[in-house]
Amino acid sequence: MPMAGMQPTRLLGIDRAPNYQGAPPAAVWKSAFRDVGCQNSSLCSAFLGFRGLRLVVVKKAEESLGGRNYKKQPYGVTQNALAVDTNPATTEHSSAWKKFRSAIGNANQTMQKVGKLNHWVVRDYDKLVNAVNSLETYMRSLSDAQLRGKTDEFRERLKKGETLDEIQVEAFAVVREAARRTLGMRHFDVQIIGGAVLHNGAIAEMRTGEGKTLVSPLAAYLNSLSGEGVHVVTVNDYLAQRDGEWMGRIHRFLGLSVGLIQSGMEPAERRAAYACDITYSNNSELGFDYLRDNISDKEEDLVMRWPKPFNFAIVDEVDSVLIDEGRNPLLISTQSSKDAGRYPAAAEVAALLIPDFHYKVNIKEKSLDLTEEGVAAAELALDTQDLWDDKDPWARFVITALKAKEFHIRDVHYIVKDGQIQIVDEFTGRVVENRRWSEGIHQAVEAKEGVHIQADSMTVAQITYQSFFKLYPKLSGMTGTAKTEEAEFLKMFKMPVVEVPTNLPNIRQDLPLQLFPTTRGKWDRVREEVSLMYSQGRPVLVGTTSVEQSEHLSDLLQEWGIPHNILNARPKYAAREAEIVAQAGRRNAITIATNMAGRGTDIILGGNPEMLAKEIVESRLLGFLTSDGPNVDTDGAPLSQMALSKIEVGPITQAKLARASLAAKYALGMNGKVSNYRQAKETVAAAFELAKTEKEEDLIEMATGKGAEIITLGPTIALAYLSTLRECQVHCRNEGTEVKRLGGLHVIGTALHESRRIDNQLRGRAARQGDPGSTRFMISLEDEMFRKFNTDWANSIVLRLGLEENVPLEYGSLTKQLLSLQTAAERYYFGIRKSLVEFDEVLEVQRNHVYTLRQSLLLDDADSTHQRLLQYMQAVADEMVLAYVHPSKPPTAWELDSVLEEFHDLCYKTSGRQQNSDEHQTPYVSHSDVLSGVTSAMLIEGLRHCEKVDVDFLKLPGLPMPFEGHRNLRFKAGSISRWMDIISDPAAERGKYDREVHLLRKYVGDLIIGMFEEKLKGTLVPHYQIEQVERAVALNALDRYWRDHLVNMNRLRAAVNVRCFGHMNPLEEYKIDGCRFFISMLSAARRTTVESLLRPWILDDRPEGVDFA
Repeated sequence: MPMAGMQPTRLLGIDRAPNYQGAPPAAVWKSAFRDVGCQNSSLCSAFLGFRGLRLVVVKKAEESLGGRNYKKQPYGVTQNALAVDTNPATTEHSSAWKKFRSAIGNANQTMQKVGKLNHWVVRDYDKLVNAVNSLETYMRSLSDAQLRGKTDEFRERLKKGETLDEIQVEAFAVVREAARRTLGMRHFDVQIIGGAVLHNGAIAEMRTGEGKTLVSPLAAYLNSLSGEGVHVVTVNDYLAQRDGEWMGRIHRFLGLSVGLIQSGMEPAERRAAYACDITYSNNSELGFDYLRDNISDKEEDLVMRWPKPFNFAIVDEVDSVLIDEGRNPLLISTQSSKDAGRYPAAAEVAALLIPDFHYKVNIKEKSLDLTEEGVAAAELALDTQDLWDDKDPWARFVITALKAKEFHIRDVHYIVKDGQIQIVDEFTGRVVENRRWSEGIHQAVEAKEGVHIQADSMTVAQITYQSFFKLYPKLSGMTGTAKTEEAEFLKMFKMPVVEVPTNLPNIRQDLPLQLFPTTRGKWDRVREEVSLMYSQGRPVLVGTTSVEQSEHLSDLLQEWGIPHNILNARPKYAAREAEIVAQAGRRNAITIATNMAGRGTDIILGGNPEMLAKEIVESRLLGFLTSDGPNVDTDGAPLSQMALSKIEVGPITQAKLARASLAAKYALGMNGKVSNYRQAKETVAAAFELAKTEKEEDLIEMATGKGAEIITLGPTIALAYLSTLRECQVHCRNEGTEVKRLGGLHVIGTALHESRRIDNQLRGRAARQGDPGSTRFMISLEDEMFRKFNTDWANSIVLRLGLEENVPLEYGSLTKQLLSLQTAAERYYFGIRKSLVEFDEVLEVQRNHVYTLRQSLLLDDADSTHQRLLQYMQAVADEMVLAYVHPSKPPTAWELDSVLEEFHDLCYKTSGRQQNSDEHQTPYVSHSDVLSGVTSAMLIEGLRHCEKVDVDFLKLPGLPMPFEGHRNLRFKAGSISRWMDIISDPAAERGKYDREVHLLRKYVGDLIIGMFEEKLKGTLVPHYQIEQVERAVALNALDRYWRDHLVNMNRLRAAVNVRCFGHMNPLEEYKIDGCRFFISMLSAARRTTVESLLRPWILDDRPEGVDFA
């Protein structure tokens, strides 16, 4: 019987079995890759590195049995398939039986491993690893200058035609050596594989603790050599700063520039950061900079590398960014005070309404509907006759208030701080700064909590992370958990997932899941398990899903006197995040954390010596530098140290700490003032950074040499820190050995998430880098995920079994069935994300068109912008004409009076009152007189007798001529281009009278353009101001109508869902109507632009000042 996973071709849907004596036909593999959506040629080549399957494991089993004869199976090795006597009583040597069983077990594991396609991908990367390793000795022989010179050498080779793939091996070897010299860290072979995966535009799945941070510089350095920029994207500012400073030392050593984007930076700082070879940023800052650039009115306000801002991105925690955050679009809004006063009244009504009587709640879809009783109660409370009355619309506010009541829970989805509602990220457990819920939800929550209600907002620009990262020509990512979502990554981004092997075997023990009937029973059992581990001395990490849950468990532990630390979104805990995680791996450490995704810091058994050394130094020195104490909200609450062993430092370190204390006291006296606590922390932090960048002998010289009385503080603190660090390293190493002996970190999950991937992120905190560790999930039938899905049948079974609430179910089909709900939840939310992406793809095409047009208007030279505006005028003329004429009908049947009426309407709209001409004012032009007295009969006669077409400016016999004063080569070229566009217009209908239609379109267009050129000829406005006005007018019109279009598309999106009741496809309806809206929006923007340009201008002394009469 074939073993599971033994046929790689089956994984790809290939019916034909491969030839294991050699590589399978490349065409078969490539076809399979097309079937799964993989378009990356480099990665396909890696997968095609299959070299045949040899049953070497069978040979090893034979050797272990001393050459016994047995049958060989071409597909797998199982105990029943082997023709040997398996009775130990008749075996000559009982040890041979044990060896045999062990060999068979290893054989089965090996065969399952090699049966996976991922195995062959990784094996193909081994060639790269061997090549990089072969250069290690040579790279070590180079001086620092020679190693740095490799960067210029690589760039020259690229200019001469070599590709990045051809220099990849040498570049990786250079980065490995640079990391060894600057950080004292050497890339493991598996990290080289991870870097190659990133370079190939795929996702590298690397387990927690395997050093993803050190992997990114390999691909970042290689791809930065093209000079087009590389973005390394993290999930928060802290990680961006940490990685930018830490990994930036490698890049700077090799001669590259490194930029960092942080919230609160000025545009000039951002522009400089994006101009660097490698830029570190968090995902939200990157997306918002893109949106802000696309609403900027001036070229000097742009911060990204336009016109090509995107080249290559490496996304850390790629699953969190592209999947978890995929449901939350980035929005830039403007305030609107409309109807803000209705929210408090709606909140009071929502508080009165009763669930299941006044309204029905769908937890799974996060929707609700008012019942007839609810509508009547709301109308009575609000003293209105109709909730849905257009003149007095209350329904939207009441439903939004009910959503705030049911789906947005305090200390779960948000916290209240300083009178403001701050959103808690459901995946990371962090407060998300400067984010507000849209569609009135945030105002409804503010009303519910009784805080100040900020004004409603109107969306100015928006984009989803999926659409944003698709803008990169080359995209890669890394995470510890992505394989379960590979199908989604392939479908949405054409990015396969490669599981990178661990450097050391993973020995984590995942204990059976425990299911409890009630939440109370679950939490009691969690407390018991924590108490048991605490008595053994093992560190424990308890993962919770909300602030409320973490604090509830904290109360339970306090009742039993168990010391612990909390890490959640509350500022007093979040400010101490690094210190809390540093302590979490120490003996007896108990840590309660709300969602560990994206924390970015590993839990090291025995403790993190660097963080512990910093704590010791700060505790000794801050009292001398400031008389202020820490602010709990900004600096964090003190950590619980009761159960942890005290770190005793030796006499040498004590002396250095005492010297640093004296230096701090001396510096305080020299300054003559007391610094605040924050400044004191920054002073000490600067000294820590000095310890990282300077050699110890140089620090000694700085602290004791000439002029030491002025500069002694920083170096002295740095020396004390280095001495303390050495002692902490010894202590943590010894304590880590003891913790490993006890069993390592024990992780407890208190709820199943909507995705196995999130649970795996928590599990991955245990047993890093070959350490021991264990995990257990404890869940209850009252957890939120089970409330969203129907588990009544499970409740009835539990009740029939008569289990007490704190007695768990660990085995059986019941728990398996409940776990299958998690898979169902994954499919459900994947469907939601898929639907969101499909709808957003419609807006994505429109957004890309608008933003490309906008950048052209902003960045093109003056002549190109002017020619585009002349095309706008021709487009307006075309719409005037084509609305009333048809080439299949003779001119006598055309509605030419309507054409003339449209033209006169445009002229009257753009006519202003007579102004006195001066240096700031264009002369008034009476546009209405251009076709004064012209009738439809005259137009027909002129078209009939037009024998010669002058494509410069068209002349029709008997009709007014356009303004000719501007005739020159430049405008003649533009006129010819417009004529060619008219006669070759693919959207125009064809017929017998095509020529007459073309002539009329060109004539009306020339009239409008002539009016504009005559206006410009007579003005005394400086040329540079004319250019500014043209750009400003076009941009303002485009922005205005694009904002309205976003509102209309959001309304359309909500409206098309109703059409499914009429057996219509909502997505198709959205595409059709959305396209119609978009065409109308562009037409309106062009028309407004033309009307604004034809109006009299009033310019003030400021270069950007413009108004229209």
